[in-house]
Amino acid sequence: MEQRDLELIQKFSSTDKALAELYKQHVEYEESLEKLENKSYLSVGEQMQRAELKKKKLIGKDKLEMILRKYRSTSK
Repeated sequence: MEQRDLELIQKFSSTDKALAELYKQHVEYEESLEKLENKSYLSVGEQMQRAELKKKKLIGKDKLEMILRKYRSTSK
């Protein structure tokens, strides 16, 4: 994530609960994916879990992007 986006999240997350929650989920998905990626072998269940986490992360990132777009246009 770009530095400017991180600054916008920090600035507006105290007043925008949806933004704060989406970012929190994004970080949690990222941490879970990192743990799975660091394993030398993934079981079938773990592979399915990784695929599901990637989908959820992408959906969440799209939602974050929509909110951040609004803040980018107002903070110029």
